[in-house]
Order: sequence, then structure tokens, then C-alpha cells
Amino acid sequence: QVQLVESGGGWVQAGGSLRLSCAASGTIFRINTMSWYRQAPGKQRELVAAITSSLSTDYADSVKGRFTISRDNAKNTMYLRMNNLKPEDTAVYYCNADVKTGRWSAPFDAWGQGTQVTVSS
Repeated sequence: QVQLVESGGGWVQAGGSLRLSCAASGTIFRINTMSWYRQAPGKQRELVAAITSSLSTDYADSVKGRFTISRDNAKNTMYLRMNNLKPEDTAVYYCNADVKTGRWSAPFDAWGQGTQVTVSS
């Protein structure tokens, strides 16, 4: 019913920048909070940044001042601008959205398939 598709991952040298995008499609009445998570090999998935429908934002301490989350509600799209990337930012980045498919439906978590970000030293 709802699909999230990430794009923009890739390989970059330390200090470089990347911009991730997450586009939501399908039966969407409203998207509440949208978030970026990441999972490095051998580690648990962690929250990187989140943005509400009213554009309030929150960041993990490890990315504050380097990453910027944003969204375009009209396009059901979210972005993550990543600057000054470090090798420890290497992970698969996942898009998450709290979605309602109808006025009276309960919200549910939708996830994208993930996009790989690799930062070399």
C-alpha cells in the first residue's frame, strides 16, 4: 500500500557530502513523523534524525551540526543532507515514516529498503 524509496547513497571520502532522498508513494492520507535510521555492520539500527509534519527536527548527538533533515510535505519526500562525513557514518541508511492511509485508519510504520553510504578515510 505504501512504498518508501531511498536514493542518493554512495561512496565518498571523509569530509565529503551526500544527500539522501526518500520518496513515499501509494495510499497516503497523511505522513506524521519521518525519520532516517542507519545500521552499520554488526551494530543495531540507530535513529539518525527525525522530522515531524510541522517540521520540528531532532538529531542524534553524533550527527548534530553535520547532518540536516528536511521534507517536502506536498511531495511526500524527505531528505538528509550529510556534510563532513566520517568513516563512522558508513552504514545502510533507512527511511521510516509514520503513515495514515485514511482519516480513520491507525498509523503504521513504513520502511524503505535502505541505501548504502560508505565513507573512506
